[in-house]
Amino acid sequence: MRATLAEVLGLDVSLLQSGMGGVAGAELACAVSNAGAAGCAGGYKLAGEALSAMLARVAQGTDRPVGVNLIPEVVGPDELDRQVGQVLDETPPHVHLSFFGMPDDAVCERVTAAGRRLVIQVGTVEDGVHAAGLGAVVVAQGTEAGGHLLGTARRDELVAALRTRLPDACLVASGGIGSPREAERALAAGADGVLLGTAFVVAHESRAHPRFKSSVTAADETSTVITDVYEIGWPGRRHRVLATPVTADPRQPAKFIGKTVVEGKPYLVPRFSAAVPTDATSGRIEEMALYCGRSCGEIHDEVSAADVVAAFAGVLGRATAAKTEERAASHVG
Repeated sequence: MRATLAEVLGLDVSLLQSGMGGVAGAELACAVSNAGAAGCAGGYKLAGEALSAMLARVAQGTDRPVGVNLIPEVVGPDELDRQVGQVLDETPPHVHLSFFGMPDDAVCERVTAAGRRLVIQVGTVEDGVHAAGLGAVVVAQGTEAGGHLLGTARRDELVAALRTRLPDACLVASGGIGSPREAERALAAGADGVLLGTAFVVAHESRAHPRFKSSVTAADETSTVITDVYEIGWPGRRHRVLATPVTADPRQPAKFIGKTVVEGKPYLVPRFSAAVPTDATSGRIEEMALYCGRSCGEIHDEVSAADVVAAFAGVLGRATAAKTEERAASHVG
């Protein structure tokens, strides 16, 4: 009997929060973890003192399992190596490392050799099999997901294909999950837990700009589009976002449309930037990258992170309990 996500990571609820750069700060990550799931702070391109500041808040904010998300393809191998080193050196053992996309094998081996849990989000069967072979919890991202897309398969198709190849691996489904009913569908396809992104964008503890949050709660699944227009800072990936004037007319000039602040440092935001609008962003929010999954049709209110976890605890908790009882019964027999 394979283990659930909760059993693998030591959680109460088999649920991961997506480590969304800019949106998922330490406050959101810790709130999710303190509610019994696994929160995740977005490391994105943070390094040096800026990354240290975030890591300190994560370490101080919870003693429960919590992650830091890093993105190999946007920083390159040398910077990723430095980021990983900071996480390992500056956080306690209950902090795991989560990667969006496959890092080099040596990176994974460094993480597991340090005794840390490893989570890798993938979009293909090949990458999922590879990640599982390196000891990772495998997050299977379908095209229903908001944000940058790692593959072309729908969520349940990818989960089912990976389950066939990896009967004993811990698989987590990602993409279009906005309700317990949809989580049950993912479990039925072969997942051992789920990852939520869009549902946490609108959480009180999320750093998403208020207009970003209100746009998500007002949207339905027809409001999103897959495009590649938001490429400055993250080229070469399609992404699912809410339809905006920029997605409608990508021929506009790439001029500056706003300002933002990241760990105390100001930055200008150009049109077509991959950066999300946060509570520290001003300008034309409606033209910026409003990453949003098809789950938005089931997300109507801004609530606390604990409320999001509680809404899914029944389904995911029952799945955990059922597997535990089945395993215990098999031992008795």
